[in-house]
Amino acid sequence: MRKSFDLILFDLDGTLIETAPEIADAVNDTLAQFGLHAVTQTQVHDWIGHGTRELLISALAERRQTTTDAVRHSADFPTIEAAFAAHYQQRCGTRSQLYPHVRETLQVLRDAGVKLAVVTNKEGRYTQTVLDAHQMAPMFHRVISGDTLPVKKPHPAAVLDCLDRFGVKAERALFVGDSSIDVATARNAGVAVWALPYGYNMGEPIEACKPDRVIADFSALLI
Repeated sequence: MRKSFDLILFDLDGTLIETAPEIADAVNDTLAQFGLHAVTQTQVHDWIGHGTRELLISALAERRQTTTDAVRHSADFPTIEAAFAAHYQQRCGTRSQLYPHVRETLQVLRDAGVKLAVVTNKEGRYTQTVLDAHQMAPMFHRVISGDTLPVKKPHPAAVLDCLDRFGVKAERALFVGDSSIDVATARNAGVAVWALPYGYNMGEPIEACKPDRVIADFSALLI
């Protein structure tokens, strides 16, 4: 293949792996434990993007009919968050799946010498569990989660970290994601961005974010 980029960075949820079903399961396991009604899969789709902690806060705010700030500072939130952590660890890998052409495309890119990285706002303990559940961790040269650095997407720090680590110029790097957060991250770092239309963009069409390209699936990375 013609190597168009020396470094490709990928979002995780909604880009590499469809994770929403098992995230929704873990959220609803947690809500049930504390006597609250379940949220819908659609709601969970729209809350994905800022990390599972913020997603849980959004679910609790919706069910308690209060603000996210009130939930974040509530006395019982640490207990609920710990319960969610246990539920999500159990659910990871149970209903998630790779999107079409992901594994084989990554292998071709890696074999061609392209550096591959994951940049996600998901907390590190969950990122590792999901990647391990699908035997994906060895595919990547660098994994940056939402708590790896002091800041997270759309701050460009993770992208800049990878550019520096691998000695790649911004014009030779590509970010692949599924949301406005990913597009903003790439723009902030000065790298190209391609977007997939099947992920989690908070209910908005990905075209509205104006990525450089919208690609149907991962096979487009090899053309």
